[in-house]
Parts: sequence; C-alpha cells; structure tokens
Amino acid sequence: MFSLLLAISAFAGLLLVNGQSVIVPGAPWKDTSGNPIQAHGAGILRVGSTFYWFGEDKSHNSALFKAVSCYSSTDLVSWTRHNDALSPVAGTMISTNSIVERPKVIFNSKNSEYVMWFHSDSSNYGAAMVGVATAKAPCGPFTFKGSWKPLGADSRDEGLFQDDDGTAYLLYASDNNQNFKISRMDANYYNVTAVASQLNGATLEAPGIVKRNGVYWLVASHTSGWDPNPNKAFHATSLSGPWSAQADIAPENVRTYYSQNAYDLPIGSNAIYMGDRWRSNILGSSQYIWYPLDFSSGAPQLVHADVWSVNLNAGTYSVASGTTYEAESGQLGGSSRLLSNSGFSGGTAVGYLGNGGTVTITVQGRGTAQWVALYVANGDSSWRNTTISVNGGSSVVLDQPSTGGGGVVLSIPVQLNLRSGSNTITFSSGQSNYAADLDKIIVY
Repeated sequence: MFSLLLAISAFAGLLLVNGQSVIVPGAPWKDTSGNPIQAHGAGILRVGSTFYWFGEDKSHNSALFKAVSCYSSTDLVSWTRHNDALSPVAGTMISTNSIVERPKVIFNSKNSEYVMWFHSDSSNYGAAMVGVATAKAPCGPFTFKGSWKPLGADSRDEGLFQDDDGTAYLLYASDNNQNFKISRMDANYYNVTAVASQLNGATLEAPGIVKRNGVYWLVASHTSGWDPNPNKAFHATSLSGPWSAQADIAPENVRTYYSQNAYDLPIGSNAIYMGDRWRSNILGSSQYIWYPLDFSSGAPQLVHADVWSVNLNAGTYSVASGTTYEAESGQLGGSSRLLSNSGFSGGTAVGYLGNGGTVTITVQGRGTAQWVALYVANGDSSWRNTTISVNGGSSVVLDQPSTGGGGVVLSIPVQLNLRSGSNTITFSSGQSNYAADLDKIIVY
C-alpha cells in the first residue's frame, strides 16, 4: 500500500482526455520538473501569451514565510517553476518568522515595473499589514519596499484589481476582519490614497474582482479560519458602490466545493475561479480547486467539473464527459451496507466502508491511465481516506475531506491505470479506519 501522492506521476492536467490537456481540480498538481506545485493563495499575471502564477510555498507545512514562488505557462495546464519571486530577508517583515500570504502582482506601465502586494503579518497575525515589493521582470526577484497598515487600518487577506484605465485598487479585510475595504492606489502602485468603498460588517476575505460589461463582480469568502465556507459574489457598477447583497456562486451546502477563493481570472466572457482546498495540518498538501466561473446567467456561477479544459484562443471552456457507475450497483463485501439520503445520486450510497467493509465496481477502461472521480460523503469534521485497488493489484490511498454533512457529496479525483475492456475497482479493502460513504464514481 502506498500514498496516492506518490502514485501519481502525471503533471497537473498533462494527461490527455479525448485528445485534450485537462485541468483536474483537487488532484495533486505537478510542475514540468515533476515536483508538486507550491503556489497557494494564488495571484495570476498575464504578460503577452504567458501566464505567471505567484503563490505561497508551503512545502515546509508551516504558515511562516518560506518563499513566494513563480511559475509560468502558456496554456494554464503545464507550469514551469522559475526562481523564487520573493525570498526571506532577516530582520524585516518578510523574515522566516513572518507571515507572507496571497501575493498579487500587477504591471505599472508608468514605471515599467512589476509591483507585488501581499498580506504581511507577524507570526500571531497581530500586525495586520500590507507588504509591497517591486521588480523589473515578472518573476523578479522582487525587492521588498516595506510593510504598513494602509491608511492606518488593519489589512489581512487582500487582493488587487487593475481597472481598464490602469487605476489599481487594494481589496482587503480590515478592522479586525469586520469591514471590507476597496482603496485606490497612487500612480506608482506603491501605496493607497483613499478608500473608494467599504462594506461594513461584511466579514469578508480572500477577495477577487472580475469586470463584465461595465459591472464589477466581487468574489470573496467569509471568515472561518482554514475551514471552508460558501464564497459569495457582490456586484456594483462602480468601485465606489453601492454594492449589492451577497449571492451564492455555488450551492451553499458544498462550501464552495471545499475551497476558498484565491484569484479570479477573466477568460473570454467568463472567468476561472482559482481556489485553495486548505489542509491546515499539512499546508504543503493543500490542493488547487479551479473551476469555470460562468456568467451566462448574468451572475457568476461555478461550474462543477471533475475534468475540464480551456481554449485560450477562443476564450471558452469545455467539461469532459465520463461514464457513471453507481456504488450501490457494485458488489458489497464484509460489513458495508446501503445508506439512504436524498443528497445521494438515486437516493442511495454505500456506507460502512473500511474496518471490514468494501465495495467492488466493474468499469470499462481504455487501456491507459484515466481519471476517476469518487463522489463521497464524509460528515466528520476531519478527513478520512480509502484504499483503491484495480483488478486485484496494489492499493493506492486517496484522502477524502470533510464534505460538511453526511448527505453532502463532493467529488475527489484519482488517476488509475485501467486495461482495455472490463476492470474491477475495489474500495476500502485492508484498512482498519472507516472511509467516506461512496455515492458513485465517474470514469473519464
């Protein structure tokens, strides 16, 4: 038996599905050198046809600062790591004893300069500042300019927005996370000059803004620490407000599919929601949850997609189709049994898996590595896991997050080698702990 994290060798999305490179939310993503991508709290910068992804390197499994990483890609799928964009400096607010989170970079055309803003804090999150650094190249290295409280007030989770006229804005949780503010920057993007709007008592963090047809859409989460909550959208025709009441971007009970917003990247007439699935005890294993953010209804809605692709030239996305196999149609073994809940597909799932309970599902394969999405319910507050064995072979272990309730279902991806024709997949054999309840699987 060995960990799925060790079992997967494909890069993030480099596996072809129906001839396309794909994005698989929640899978372990690797760069072009085969190393796990470490870029949490993402910020994306586009320079020509190249995208740069900045984020927090959490490979040391700590909230303390290690580095702001920098990756590049021309397709949003294959990512190459470069030199670190920002590295610790002893005796400053970016030392290894400091907090540096949610780095965002924009280009200042006046100075031909890249400007990075980030949440800058002490190890106990008591300082509540912004930090700024500058560079002449996208990946820097950036030179730290300083940290301070914008306009004398707290700033924790933050984001940036650059409007069509080049005016830049800081989006930030302020006043002990109670009020959310949008402040206008100076012409150099070195500081803020005035609060453009304030959402009092909003308790928002993890913000991003997408502008569509003259309307500003603010996407943000509420405050629940490392745990997920239903992220919301607000809209206004001016960054000075007034802002609408909050609206859901996904069903409330799935808590944004166990993720928190990091960045919202406009693509064509829609956008990509780029979020983190945090694991506070092993931060370096936190996963990336990217979904299409569709505006066709007039308001942004996440499109849940186990496997999907984006056409950058056309500005469109497509969701892969797979074959569904209901768990209750499989062969139950040991102490496993059927469970009924309206939240399950067809109202039925298989529970009491692990600790002697198993289920085996027969599926059709194509003779290659294929993505398989497990639709599971885990009402515990902690993660569970399940063993998976194909055709009686060695098992892999797949971690399963809390889904927020016993009848709330989330999908978790795993890559399995399936032979052409019939295959058996056995779940939860040989483990003493209980796995999540299994509703169905979809084979792509």
